[in-house]
Amino acid sequence: MLFADQLGPHFTTDLDPDEQVLLVESRQAFARRRVHRQKAHLLLSALRHRAAELGDRAVHVQASSYGEALRQAGIDPRTVTVVDPTSYAARRWARDQGMTVLPARGFTMGENEFQAWLGTRRPVLEDFYRHQRRRLDLLVQPDGEPETGRWNFDADNRLPPPKGQRTLGLPHPWSPTEDAIDAVVRRDLDAWDGVTLVGVDAPRTFAATRAEALAALDDFVQHRLAQFGPYEDAVLRDDWAMAHSLLSVPMNLGLLDPLEVVDAAVAAYRAGDVPLQSAEAVARQVVGWREWAWQLYWALGEEYADGNALGANAPIPSWFADLDADDVRASCLRSALADVRDRGWSHHIVRLMVLGNWALQRGYDPRATAAWFRDSFVDGYDWVMVTNVVGMALYADGGRMATKPYAAGGAYLNRMTDHCKGCAYSPSTRVGATACPFTAGYWAFLDRNADALRGNHRLAQPYAGLARLADRGALVAQEAARGTAAP
Repeated sequence: MLFADQLGPHFTTDLDPDEQVLLVESRQAFARRRVHRQKAHLLLSALRHRAAELGDRAVHVQASSYGEALRQAGIDPRTVTVVDPTSYAARRWARDQGMTVLPARGFTMGENEFQAWLGTRRPVLEDFYRHQRRRLDLLVQPDGEPETGRWNFDADNRLPPPKGQRTLGLPHPWSPTEDAIDAVVRRDLDAWDGVTLVGVDAPRTFAATRAEALAALDDFVQHRLAQFGPYEDAVLRDDWAMAHSLLSVPMNLGLLDPLEVVDAAVAAYRAGDVPLQSAEAVARQVVGWREWAWQLYWALGEEYADGNALGANAPIPSWFADLDADDVRASCLRSALADVRDRGWSHHIVRLMVLGNWALQRGYDPRATAAWFRDSFVDGYDWVMVTNVVGMALYADGGRMATKPYAAGGAYLNRMTDHCKGCAYSPSTRVGATACPFTAGYWAFLDRNADALRGNHRLAQPYAGLARLADRGALVAQEAARGTAAP
């Protein structure tokens, strides 16, 4: 049996050539949460394309639930073999059904191996990343030290967007040509009752087959990888993709193995086609951060998702949840919500420093926010968003993923994006009609969480600055009055 995020060839390599493969479309999986329209389309398209590729070997069942699919197909679950699913709930279900469960695939390290490496140490990404580079023999010398003497080019990969440019000037990213399967998926989604979707319908943006995923990988390496490193943290309102790979989507569907993505980037560097800092950036994102998020999802335990170290309990307002970008005046936040509304995707800085930063400053409930990210993004799954949102973006774990909250005001957004020019708000103003809601929100966040955060040595300077604000009282009152309204 294959789940809808286990669709690549590496999930079926050990099967007999004639062995049947069960693929299930569960209406219940969409009915119990409000997912993005394009995510629902992508998942169904990918699943149906895989069934078509398997031909007579595929047992493709459409049912209300996975359990009903087994009954409908007359399959005893105890005869089913499945690769370990990617969520706690799905893993419990597979084991409760008595299925034979194989170790997880689509990652570079077994979970037991990670636990053995982690031991009792404090989780530190850089330590893990160096361990990964050595064990995978990536960009290291025979003595295990990094090529050119540097492990990490992150400090060099923080260029602001080029001045005076609306885009990076790169070719438009590869996109698929929809086929008859996509047409049927679209008609089915239009006809579904009892399922509420968010976002807009649009031509499919991301790969849904192995062949499409390989084409997307090749396109990235040829056309955008060279610029990925330097500009990976920059944001331009008219360039939604920038130099990013967009490969998190096919990787998280299981269509690409992470090592083949990294190997392709390293091969381009070896050929002299891209700088080392760009190849290293891909390695850091894929076998570093992506693997880190996956491994910690399991290592930290299911209860980690309930973390709420800052006592954040504000409900997500409807304009945010519904992706009502047109109701927002703040340029960066309006653009970020429009990105999600229009294609169910934005790159990591928009996620962390605009959407995540806003949710952190406004005290949105961590579990609800993680669920919003999971359901609104086409590459979103529990294992992706629990660690990235609860830990990284919202600091709800009290510092297990990050040493300080990723809160930032308008100065950061003005430096790394082109949104502030022409915005209704001024990034340098914190009180008044033109006060930037991120700048004001940053100081209000520090004020509200002073008891929990003042002892953090990395926040000593910001708290000293807060104490010197002559308009602190007016600022806090202003942001309290803003409430849940769209800025």
